[in-house]
Amino acid sequence: MMSPDELSAGLVRDAVAPMCAAGWARRAARVSGGETDVFFDLASVTKPMMALAWARSGLDRATPLGTLVEEARGTASERVPVELFLAHRAGLDAHRTLYAPLVTGGQVDRRAALREAASARRADAQGEPPEEGFAPIYSDLGFALAGEALARATGARDAGEAIERLVLEPMGLAGKAGTVRGLAERGVRGPFAPTETVAWRGGPVVGAVHDENAWALTGLGGSGHAGIFATIDAVLTFGVRTLDAIEADASLAWLVRPRSGGTLRAGFDGKSPPPEVSSAGTRAGARTFGHLGFTGTSLWIDPDARVVVALLTNRVCPTREHVAIRAARPRAHDALFEHAMASGA
Repeated sequence: MMSPDELSAGLVRDAVAPMCAAGWARRAARVSGGETDVFFDLASVTKPMMALAWARSGLDRATPLGTLVEEARGTASERVPVELFLAHRAGLDAHRTLYAPLVTGGQVDRRAALREAASARRADAQGEPPEEGFAPIYSDLGFALAGEALARATGARDAGEAIERLVLEPMGLAGKAGTVRGLAERGVRGPFAPTETVAWRGGPVVGAVHDENAWALTGLGGSGHAGIFATIDAVLTFGVRTLDAIEADASLAWLVRPRSGGTLRAGFDGKSPPPEVSSAGTRAGARTFGHLGFTGTSLWIDPDARVVVALLTNRVCPTREHVAIRAARPRAHDALFEHAMASGA
């Protein structure tokens, strides 16, 4: 088992080095984190922020996608409520390479890419979705579309800016979390943890979103599924304040309520039940919710113990083929959870 000191060391060696920061927050009263101010690409830990931004926008989650996103009109997604995209139950494929033209030096037609995403209905999910949606299949496409809907409805440049306005700024996290563009506009230019070395992007990706579709759709801004960067303290603060908000406001309960067919909720994931080995570890309670990020990030919130734990790494540096984090995550989360509990109320 890794010790809390090892977890919070905040390793920084050179421009292409692996990095790690970890932290815990106990009973929504104290926040403690790693010793680094490095900004990590949160990848899909952006999704909980996106879902909370939608909830805070005042928009009806039952709004059909096509009402807000013109490119979805005439597709299978036109009349599907935004909530089902946030819950991965809109019947979409898991992934499409919307960024493909960039690999060979071309350009992405953004409108065509959004229409392709909205048209990516699976063969097993035909017709109008039932009230709870189709069988859940994790799909970034749905969040990219929901993020586009949120941006257009709120007058934001993209979903990343909407997240900054509706979530990060009200939480006091401006300058500590945001898109690369948004941080730069506040005079913050890193340091950023490097991610993968990608030949068609010119080598090591540093200070730009790792996710290729997010890069193609929003560049240095943010998409609904990826694009937010943050320090460890900012992620912990987001977790604590999200827990406080959900406890205080019953209208937010839809974000984290369990849904049929799996652990996926609306912007959040739940802890996998036994006998599965959950990435959240063994110490977190059954009602724990949170999310993982492909780049090596994670956030878990236990509402019963009122403990928040976060782990930020750049495990895709220099390649996404490095998958040791699959075994490390449960151990790391257990160590952080135990440290939080031992630290007392």
